[in-house]
Amino acid sequence: MTASHLSDGDVGLLSPVSASPSVAVLTGDRAVLAAILAVEAGWASVLEKAGLAPAGSAAVVDAAADVDRYDVAGIAVRAQGGANPVIPLLADLRAEVKALDTESVGALRAVHASLTSQDVLDSALMLLARNAVTALMTDVRAITTALAVFAEQHADTLCVGRSLTQHSLPFTFGLKAAQWFHGLAAAARRLEAVELPLQTGGAAGTLAAGTVLTKGSVDTPFDLSGNLAAHLGLAVAPGPWHTNRLAVTSLGDALAAVTDALGKIAGDVLFLSRPEVGELAEPRAAGRGVSSAMPQKQNPVLSVLVRSAALQAPGQAAQLHLAAANFNDERPDGAWHSEWPAFRQLLRLALGAAGHLRELAEGLQVFPAAMRRNLELSGPLLLSEGVSAAVAPLLEERDGRTGKQQLQDVVDRTLQAPPAEQSGTYRRLLREAVPASALSDEQLEELLDPASYLGQAGEISRRILAAFPDFAGSGEPPADAGRAIPAGTTTETDLNGDPRG
Repeated sequence: MTASHLSDGDVGLLSPVSASPSVAVLTGDRAVLAAILAVEAGWASVLEKAGLAPAGSAAVVDAAADVDRYDVAGIAVRAQGGANPVIPLLADLRAEVKALDTESVGALRAVHASLTSQDVLDSALMLLARNAVTALMTDVRAITTALAVFAEQHADTLCVGRSLTQHSLPFTFGLKAAQWFHGLAAAARRLEAVELPLQTGGAAGTLAAGTVLTKGSVDTPFDLSGNLAAHLGLAVAPGPWHTNRLAVTSLGDALAAVTDALGKIAGDVLFLSRPEVGELAEPRAAGRGVSSAMPQKQNPVLSVLVRSAALQAPGQAAQLHLAAANFNDERPDGAWHSEWPAFRQLLRLALGAAGHLRELAEGLQVFPAAMRRNLELSGPLLLSEGVSAAVAPLLEERDGRTGKQQLQDVVDRTLQAPPAEQSGTYRRLLREAVPASALSDEQLEELLDPASYLGQAGEISRRILAAFPDFAGSGEPPADAGRAIPAGTTTETDLNGDPRG
């Protein structure tokens, strides 16, 4: 029996997107317990500096706040007795402080003085979020840097735009990458702007106990809150927010927006890496993307995992709003408790998805020849919008039909032809409908060149990147970004030398 068989805990077997040691370190039960202890130790330090706790007590509490001293699983079970983990942990913390206070400085007086369990747990979860968001932003910036490189390198790489699943207009892969960048950078900027406030309100949010504690002191309860916020690196709130959960829902919404943006990218890659499309491919790694039954398959599992997170995150954010709307009285009965799992799961989903998307973005394989091949499936019909705009004014009314209506007739007749013949049919019918005196053969062919109808694609990409310079990185290409297969290659292969359809 291995060590793993000895644990009945949840290690992420059914949550592969976030089953990562790095995610567990930031959001696991041990991390939650460590954050609670950090709040308690920080408070003891603040009280001692304010002269409201005995000298030397902060050091004792800090020593006692070592998470390795505590039985996380045992505290979780005992939390049922008070409906939150702070209560049993406090009992254990006080016992540790008492045992470590060998010089009898009276360190117990610094433990949890004037606080309530919601103060500590709310603050601890904000601290947990701060650490997780810091790590998340590292991955997000790596992703946006890779996307910015793709946007610049493929500014002129033609592909087909799709609308309601159908070919629409000529597009560029550079603009697609820029739009991916835009969605993620905008969501990340919003996440960075979310304030993570400290919570100190006392039993009912009036700071009554804190007022008694500071009586005769130069410091007020608000001073102590500000000092603890600075100590922990959290924001200062104007007052207690026990039942005003905007801090929680704002963070949840911002995390969901990031996973939305990651999910959009993953969804596009899933489609564009289908064998019959073949425009992109995920980076390959030994043992990844395999099938239990079909040896030939290379499943795009990075995108699958990211998409799974994007499909879950909105529900978790909605749970935070549902809870917030039901925070009754001055301290809630159940709504607060229903927040915790959704709050943590959102952090886990965002962290896991960003980690997988980073690997995907930094190793994404691009196949311009396949993009051109797919673009040409619709042939010159793809330019019919531009042709109509340029040519319709040149045509005289015929049989009561305006120039625009005549050109629509050309399109309708072309679509009646077999797909393989539509390109030639459209050119022939268009030439018949437009007098050479109005438009020469050379001018007509220029209109039917996909590169002639990209609008402001390049400028849009440039403006997007310029709007988020802090997310565009140094411009250094990701490891495989420069290894795109050039257009015109006769045999298209991926980076492993395998043929692409």
